[in-house]
Amino acid sequence: MQIFEHKVRLLIGATVISALLAFIIWAFWGNFFTSQEKAEQPAITPKKENSGEPITPIPLLISLDADKTALGKRLFHDPRLSKNNTIACANCHALTHGGTDGKPRSLGINGQEGVINAPTVFNSSLNFRQFWDGRAATLEDQIDGPLNNPLEMGSSWPEIIAKLKQAPGYKLAFEKIYRKEGISQNSIKDAIASFERSLLTPNGRFDKYLRGDKNAITEDEKAGYRLFKEYGCASCHQGVNAGGNMYEKLGVMADYFKERGNISTADLGRFNVTGDSEHRHEFKVPSLRNVALTAPYLHDGSAATLERAIQIMGRYQLGVEIPAEDIKQIAKFLATLSGEYNGKPL
Repeated sequence: MQIFEHKVRLLIGATVISALLAFIIWAFWGNFFTSQEKAEQPAITPKKENSGEPITPIPLLISLDADKTALGKRLFHDPRLSKNNTIACANCHALTHGGTDGKPRSLGINGQEGVINAPTVFNSSLNFRQFWDGRAATLEDQIDGPLNNPLEMGSSWPEIIAKLKQAPGYKLAFEKIYRKEGISQNSIKDAIASFERSLLTPNGRFDKYLRGDKNAITEDEKAGYRLFKEYGCASCHQGVNAGGNMYEKLGVMADYFKERGNISTADLGRFNVTGDSEHRHEFKVPSLRNVALTAPYLHDGSAATLERAIQIMGRYQLGVEIPAEDIKQIAKFLATLSGEYNGKPL
């Protein structure tokens, strides 16, 4: 019996040793072949989205409800949302014009002029607040502003709802998406905001550069980006929207409004919202995405060209007179922030 047990122990020991040797041989050769395969492949270092840069790329893909987006697009372009059926959201935010209208101040119903420069609707979902003074927290909240403003669309929600209920096709479209609610203030705002969230412009040349394609921008444009950072522009214009994520006073280093003159209520900025004197002349920092396409610039539309806007920012925000050659190179860099919409360059 003892002899039998001894043989069993020897057999088990031999089996364990064999298995251990087999594992060691497998691990060695497995690692060897893996190393060989890696050596034969080009070295690829995963590219971080940011890589330590102050600006980050716009996401290439987003998930939205296609039916809501399509309905919102129709509403965005429908002048029936205005009191006299002449002005649509797209009048002041033309998708063929960088999401703006190219005017210092937009014209509303009956040719009335607004009080402030219309910001681009492209990438507006990336802003932390809406409007220059940040009075709207969301895109849905923002919609009330132009629709109800007597200088812009001058309408009311009961009027809009009544007109849409009589308009061909809207009833079925709303019932399909908003089964219980149908056509209402909330569903209209939800659809328009869904469409506006689709208005991202990814894959610009600078985004490609950030994602690792060092040939996506020229040497002059790279030099402009270096100047953009060295002068301190990136302290306010950073993040995914190259701005739109903080407030700043216009005239940090010199009194912009005293030198410009003719101060209006719109010039008071956030003060109109909070009543706090610390917020006087303070505005949401605008996004620089597609900025080369959205002249004129500043909340008052007073800078007709990008070069002039850079000059003003240098003097009043940074306290420097930026040389003309540096302004030219910074403007070249800013042009690389123009992206694509629906796969086509803006």
